[in-house]
Amino acid sequence: MKKQGWIAVLGALVICLGYFIPGADSIWWFIGAVIAFGLYLLFWWIQFYGVTQLEQGKMLFEKFSYEISSQQILMKLNPREGMPLKWDQIKSASIGKDHFVLFVNKAQLIYWPFKIFNTENERKFIASILRNKGLVKEQK
Repeated sequence: MKKQGWIAVLGALVICLGYFIPGADSIWWFIGAVIAFGLYLLFWWIQFYGVTQLEQGKMLFEKFSYEISSQQILMKLNPREGMPLKWDQIKSASIGKDHFVLFVNKAQLIYWPFKIFNTENERKFIASILRNKGLVKEQK
């Protein structure tokens, strides 16, 4: 929503401009803009809610263990099941005051709170990889 919310606002403003068409000055333009904005929010809510209900999306909400190297992230459900994720599959990342967020695509992200790391050096290692790969956008 942070990255695409401007689309909804722009769409609502364009609809509101209909009020200024000569002979079409009606409050319904503003009501239509509010309805359009509400439908946009409903669309995205359905998208994210639907992912949680699909069998394919269940793995997004599993607890993983991670093996992180400068080549890839190995996401493991258990010692025998896992999935490699290459760093080039990560679109961007951000470092907050107590977390890392890796954005895989518009609907998938990996959230790592600092408390999952055993030492400060592990956090520094991840931060250096993110900076070296050009993925990080720091947040204050």
